Amino acid sequence: MDQAIYFVIATVCVLALAYRIYGIFFVSKVLAADDSEVTPSHQFQDGKNYVPTKKWVNAGQHFAAIAAAGPLVGPVLAAQFGYLPGFIWLLVGAVVGGAVHDTVVLFASMKHQGKSLSEVAKAELGPVAGWSTGLAMLFIITITMAGLSIVVVHALERNAWGTFAVFMTVPIAICLGLYERYFGSSKWGTYIGVAAVMASVAAGPHLQGTMLGDWLTLHKTTVSWLLPVYAFFATALPVWMLLTPRGYLSSFMKIGVFAALIVGVVFINPTIQFPALTEFIHGGGPILKGAVWPFISITIACGAISGFHAFIGSGTTPKLVDKWSDIRPVAFGGMLAECLVAVMALIAATSLHPADYFAINSSPEVFKTLGMTVVDLPELSQKMGIDLYGRTGGAVTLAVGMTYIFTKLSWFSDLAAYFFQFVIMFEAVFILTAVDSGTRVSRYLIQDLLGDIFPPMKRLDSMPAAITASVIACVLWGYLLLSGDISSVWALFGVSNQLMASVGLMIGATIIMRISKKRIYALTCLIPLAYLFVTVNYAGYWMIANVYLAAGTKGYNLFNAVIASSMMVLGFIIMFASLKRWVVLWKARGASSVIPPTMLPSAA
Repeated sequence: MDQAIYFVIATVCVLALAYRIYGIFFVSKVLAADDSEVTPSHQFQDGKNYVPTKKWVNAGQHFAAIAAAGPLVGPVLAAQFGYLPGFIWLLVGAVVGGAVHDTVVLFASMKHQGKSLSEVAKAELGPVAGWSTGLAMLFIITITMAGLSIVVVHALERNAWGTFAVFMTVPIAICLGLYERYFGSSKWGTYIGVAAVMASVAAGPHLQGTMLGDWLTLHKTTVSWLLPVYAFFATALPVWMLLTPRGYLSSFMKIGVFAALIVGVVFINPTIQFPALTEFIHGGGPILKGAVWPFISITIACGAISGFHAFIGSGTTPKLVDKWSDIRPVAFGGMLAECLVAVMALIAATSLHPADYFAINSSPEVFKTLGMTVVDLPELSQKMGIDLYGRTGGAVTLAVGMTYIFTKLSWFSDLAAYFFQFVIMFEAVFILTAVDSGTRVSRYLIQDLLGDIFPPMKRLDSMPAAITASVIACVLWGYLLLSGDISSVWALFGVSNQLMASVGLMIGATIIMRISKKRIYALTCLIPLAYLFVTVNYAGYWMIANVYLAAGTKGYNLFNAVIASSMMVLGFIIMFASLKRWVVLWKARGASSVIPPTMLPSAA
C-alpha cells in the first residue's frame, strides 16, 4: 500500500462507518440526546452569545475553530516513526477517543447552560476539581501558545519572503476591520483584502537583494522575541480591529490549502516513500528522542484526540447548538473531519524521501550523524528559492511535501516558489490568529485566578488589570518559546494537551454515569481515558527524567520540568476527585439519573 489513494480510501471508509454507526449509538443511546429538551441556545437566547444556529453552519464554525495547526504539524513530526504508527493512531484515536471526547464535552457543557469546562468540573466533581481544571486550562493555553509559535519561528527564520507576506497581513486585516467598522459591509473589503494578501505573496521575490529583504531576513532568536511582543499588542487591540478580520481572511487561505491538499493527494496520487516503520521507533530519533509509544500519542494530539478542543466545545459552540441531535455532526463529525485533514498532512510528509524529510526536520549537525544522503532537496530548494535545510517545526516540511506533490505536474515548476510561500503564510497566519485568541483567553484566566487574591484584577474593563494579565501571559509563553526547541516544547504541549483531554473524558464518564440508564455506557469514556491517562503520565515522566532534568543536554530546563510536574499533579487531583464521585454514583444505583449534580454528596 504505497500509493496515497489507498490511505485516503481506507480513511474515508473507516470515518464514514464510525460516523454512521458509532456516532448514532453514542449520541442517541449513550448520551440519550432528546430533541424535545430545550437547548441553552433557545433557553438563554440573547442574539449575541446564545444564538440557535443551523447544524451545518455551526459544524462549519466549530471545525474552523478546532482545526488549527495541530492536525497539520503533529502528523508531520510523527512521521519520524514511519507512516504506520501515525496512521493507526489517527484512525483509532479519532474514532475511539477524539470524537467521543469532543461530543461528550459539548454535551456536558450544554447540560450546564453552555458553561466552561472548569465550571462543569466544579458542578460535577466538586470545587477542588473545578479550580484544578481552571489552572490546568491556563497551563495548556500557555504551553499551546509556545508550541504553536515555535512552528512559526522556524517557518519565518531566514525567510524574508515569508516574513514580508505574514507581516503584511497585519495592516491588511486592520484596514479590513476599520472598513467593516465604519462602512458596515465587508463585501468589497473582502475582495480587496484577499487580493492584497495574494499581492503580498507575489511581491516576495522582488525583495531579494534589497535593504528591506535584508532587514526581514531574521534569525530565529529575533523572531522568538518579536512574537510575544506582537501578541501583547494584538491582545490589547479591540477584537474587531485585528483578530476577527484576520481570522476571516485566514479562513479563505484555510479553504484553499485544504482543497489543494486534497486535490494533490487524491488526483495526483503520490507514492509514499517512507517505510511503515523506521529505525527510530525504539527511541533516539533526531526529532523526538522518545520511543514510538508513548510519543506517537503525544506528538499527534489534534487529529486524534485533543484537550484543546474542550475550550471550543465548552466555549462558543454549546451556545449555538439548535437541537440536541446536532451534536453528532457538529462535534463527532467535526473531529472525524479533522482526522481526515491530519491523514492528508501525514501523506504529504511521507511522500518526501526520508533523507529529505530528516534534512529539513533536524539541524545540520544532527543530520550528519544519520548517514543519509538527500535526494530531491537541492532541486526543491532551488525551485522554492530558499534554503530548506534544518528548518525544524513541521510547517516547512508540510509546505515542501505539498509543493513536491504538485511538482509532478509539468506546468507547475514556475509556480512552486509562490505555492510554497503561500502555504507558509497560511500556516503562520493561521497560527498567529490562534495565538491572538489564546493569549486573550490566557489573559482572562489570569485575571480570574488572580482576582481571587486581588479583586480588582477580575474587572475585564480595567485597563491596568488587562495590561498586567497580558504581560504575564506573554512573558510565560514567551519564555517557553525562547528557552526550548521543537522537540521539548512540542512534547510539553502534547503532555498538557492530552492531560486536558483526560480531564474531558473524566467529566464525560461522570455525567454518563449520572444520567445514563446503563452505567456500562461509561466505558465509552473510561477505555480511552485509561489509555490516555497512562500514556500521558508516562510521557511526562520520561520527558522530566530524560530531557528537562538531564543536565548538560539541549533540552535541560527546570521551568519546563516544573510545568510538566504541575500538570501531572493537577491531573491526579482531578482523577482522585473523579474516583470519589464515581463511587458515589455507583452506590446511587441508578437513582442518580434523576438527581442534579449539585445534590450529590461533594466530591472534594
